[in-house]
Amino acid sequence: MNPYALSVLMSSLAMGTIITLSSSHWFLAWMGLEINTLAIIPLMTKMHHPRATESATKYFLTQATASALLLFSAAMNAWVTGEWTIMNMNSYTPTTILTIALAIKLGIAPFHLWLPDVLQGLDMMTCLILSTWQKLAPMALLILTSHQLNANLLTLMALASAIIGGWGALNQTQMRKIMAYSSIAHLGWMTLVVSFAPGLALLNLTIYLMMTSSMFMMLMTLNATNMNKLSISWLKTPTLAASMMAGLLSLGGLPPLSGFLPKWLILQEMTKHHLGVLSTVMALSALLSLFFYLRLSYTISMTSPPNISNANLAWRKKNNPSLINPILVVLSTMLMPITPMLLM
Repeated sequence: MNPYALSVLMSSLAMGTIITLSSSHWFLAWMGLEINTLAIIPLMTKMHHPRATESATKYFLTQATASALLLFSAAMNAWVTGEWTIMNMNSYTPTTILTIALAIKLGIAPFHLWLPDVLQGLDMMTCLILSTWQKLAPMALLILTSHQLNANLLTLMALASAIIGGWGALNQTQMRKIMAYSSIAHLGWMTLVVSFAPGLALLNLTIYLMMTSSMFMMLMTLNATNMNKLSISWLKTPTLAASMMAGLLSLGGLPPLSGFLPKWLILQEMTKHHLGVLSTVMALSALLSLFFYLRLSYTISMTSPPNISNANLAWRKKNNPSLINPILVVLSTMLMPITPMLLM
């Protein structure tokens, strides 16, 4: 892609997110979301492949539907209250439509079916943007309006996301689909706690962004798009493979890594609100995610042949694993020492 066109598209992505984050008017928030959608579609089709075109079409139709629902809920709320401000959503029907619109935008179950198919047709860099940066604007709106949304509907969608995100990745071999289901499961945990403690949802989002970014960066460096390519990563560079194992276990929420921190705090918050059964079901659903992350870690560490082929030696000479940002990898796996500060 032309560097000038790429810079314009990336600037539009940033501008759309900033407009949504800084707006207090529903029309401006909707406009920022639309700029985001229109800016990422050319990035999705830059491979000039029918699969990429299919993914871009699915993404456009899904996001257009969600944006139409969001604008409809804002207009309905303005009809009832006479205001377009984000913080004034008191009617039941507009808030329910808004909850569904944001769930479609984020890929929360049961509106998640578009996310694995869309990610599978894209290159890794676009998958990284779609899994991290594109979550910021809708998640900000969800946190801002969390005290006005339907808490029961959010809880049901969170429970469905955690279960489907863990269950759906069990029979997957493509890394992009596995990361898509991982995103669905993590969004379930954020949606669960957003009505009770928006700060915890923001913490979960921050740690998720760091873990997912480091994981996609390592997958891009290793050019590992499926489990077969992942199994020879230890021969290419043992250090990077060990970092990927730590990142996978952190995504699964295994203590004492960083991914365990938000799950622990969320379960503690749910217990304070006397939601013991819901907390138990969410903790059990996390075991599904942990199972396939452990399977990927086993694939990396235990299924490698004992010899190093000439192709792997050539890969080491051609590629430089130091391109991975070591600070991001460390933060995505070793944030547990800050827990006492978060509990104060």
